[in-house]
Amino acid sequence: MSLPAHPLELLSPAKTAEIGREAILHGADAVYIGGPSFGARHNASNTVSEIAALVEFAHRYRARIFVTLNTILHDAELEPARKLVHELYDAGVDALIVQDMGLLELDIPPIELHASTQCDIRTVEKAKFLAESGFSQIVLARELTIEQIAAVRAAVPADTVIEHFIHGALCVAFSGQCNISHAHTGRSANRGDCSQACRLPYTLQDQQGRVVAFEKHLLSMKDNNQSANLAHLIAAGVRSFKIEGRYKDASYVKNITGHYRRLLDALIEAQPELGRSSSGRTELFFTPDPDKTFHRGATDYFATGRKTDIGAFDTPTFVGLALGTVTRVGKDSFELDALEPLANGDGLNYMHKREVVGLQANVVEKLGAGEEGTLWRVFPNEPVAQLPGLKPGVAVSRNRDHAWELALLKKSAERRIAVWAQCAETATGLALTLTDEDGFTATAEATFDKQPAQNVERAETTLREHLSKFGATEFALQELTLAWSAPLFVPASVANALRRDAAERLMTARLAGWQRPLRRAEVEPPVPYPDETLSFLANVYNQAARDFYTRHGVKLIAAAYEAHEEAGEVPLMITKHCLRFSFNLCPKQAKGVQGVQGQVRAEPMTLVNGNERFTLKFDCRPCEMHVIGKAKKHILQSPPPSQVPASAPVTFYKRRADAPALP
Repeated sequence: MSLPAHPLELLSPAKTAEIGREAILHGADAVYIGGPSFGARHNASNTVSEIAALVEFAHRYRARIFVTLNTILHDAELEPARKLVHELYDAGVDALIVQDMGLLELDIPPIELHASTQCDIRTVEKAKFLAESGFSQIVLARELTIEQIAAVRAAVPADTVIEHFIHGALCVAFSGQCNISHAHTGRSANRGDCSQACRLPYTLQDQQGRVVAFEKHLLSMKDNNQSANLAHLIAAGVRSFKIEGRYKDASYVKNITGHYRRLLDALIEAQPELGRSSSGRTELFFTPDPDKTFHRGATDYFATGRKTDIGAFDTPTFVGLALGTVTRVGKDSFELDALEPLANGDGLNYMHKREVVGLQANVVEKLGAGEEGTLWRVFPNEPVAQLPGLKPGVAVSRNRDHAWELALLKKSAERRIAVWAQCAETATGLALTLTDEDGFTATAEATFDKQPAQNVERAETTLREHLSKFGATEFALQELTLAWSAPLFVPASVANALRRDAAERLMTARLAGWQRPLRRAEVEPPVPYPDETLSFLANVYNQAARDFYTRHGVKLIAAAYEAHEEAGEVPLMITKHCLRFSFNLCPKQAKGVQGVQGQVRAEPMTLVNGNERFTLKFDCRPCEMHVIGKAKKHILQSPPPSQVPASAPVTFYKRRADAPALP
């Protein structure tokens, strides 16, 4: 088997192992999933045994399983984390996605390491440092342009895999650079428990207190969708295409994985140097449509440059697709001129006074032709009198297509590995040899009383029929050749057993032949970190992480925000999203506009939500917005996640043999 020069990896999320299996069946080349602890999604955890079963399933298709161990760790958590890494390695996990550099100082097995998006990889220098410090795959910041991605690709070692998010929810802050949740609730985004303050409504005021925007979701972004940019991302060097969504249900994962599988396959077909990084072909039993599952509107974010329309300011909820217009409102129903058929159980919504009003269509009746589409009578679950603002002329959208979702609740995909079969006569019976698309081969033999067939044509037809039944396996037969001196009478039980035995042997060979890549060796001597000082934004929360950065030349290291050493006002959130730009108040936009330029220089601006006030400062050189605030007193006084007894020794975690001595 000859491997493609550029294998592409479609990387899908999984909240559970069962969803992980569906992701693979629907075309994922790899799946990332949370373990029992230390994953950056508090309510998306799985046992090691569940993950081990998923690993075995994935390796059947030569797909890979990555486990997220990407929270920052308190000192008391280092030893539990180290033990968990060993358990995951023993379970066959292919790689860990990590944020905390302290893990590299521990005595862990040689499992491949991937740098999480929480590592905030925005610069060529940081990407190169991580690639030379033991990371095989690096997840670039979502905010990078395609040109910036290409620059990173050119700077890092050739065997470094560049991973990039292509779909799903967008954090407004640079990943790993948001502490607003912890400052106000004690729930740390860096520890997997974000309270999503970015989805709340805010009022934006200028320096004089004048309202620029009132009660808008000003920090809520539309959802990422890079469907139109895949070819450009491939050209820029991206090789792993990541879908966000470890909180999402199976329908979302099936739909979005299927959508990007089709897009990537079309690009692979057109470019012979490209290929899939796993085996098998997926057949979908539905038509993927990313607009059918939860999203807040679509944006390609900064991939092709800064835009004004990246925000989901009106609502952080899913309004779905435009469906039609209300034509009449009755006592217990309303009529809708709809562009598409409706079904009982559809989820509908409309806007009223800047708010989304949702309802469920309990029963729908088709009435006949409307002016724009088809007229339907809708009997909602909710009393019509309690639906504010519902009147003729209101535009209605559908955010749950019940009939379409039912299709996804059933078996919605199959994935088959191509196999070629040769059946040859032996001295005592028949031998069936199977060879799959990856070059693995296996042979099974059947011994039986060889008798010439009385009906030659029927004997060969029947044998071919029985040897071709691979429907209960992961294989899809491409071709079957027969080599015998003369047609034999082969009992159906013999032929079926021969086929089953050969298929089992081939799968055993595939699993035995899986070679898990080892962790990349660090460059020696250790390469220096790009800076000699680290602020709290580096998220250093334990002594092992300090050891790591010290070993790489950092001289001054501040503690992570979660250590509660930053009592004053600091940037709680750093974003590429800029509200001055969104409202056409950027000095660069106003350049040359008489009477405007002086006004927009006035800052800071203020975000207000109830009693909460945040100062906005704008750093125009890197084109960033800083949301300034401070932690609440009771948060600063709260204890760390795990209390360490005063009598505990300083080195209470098992260290790698060459780790530097503690001061």
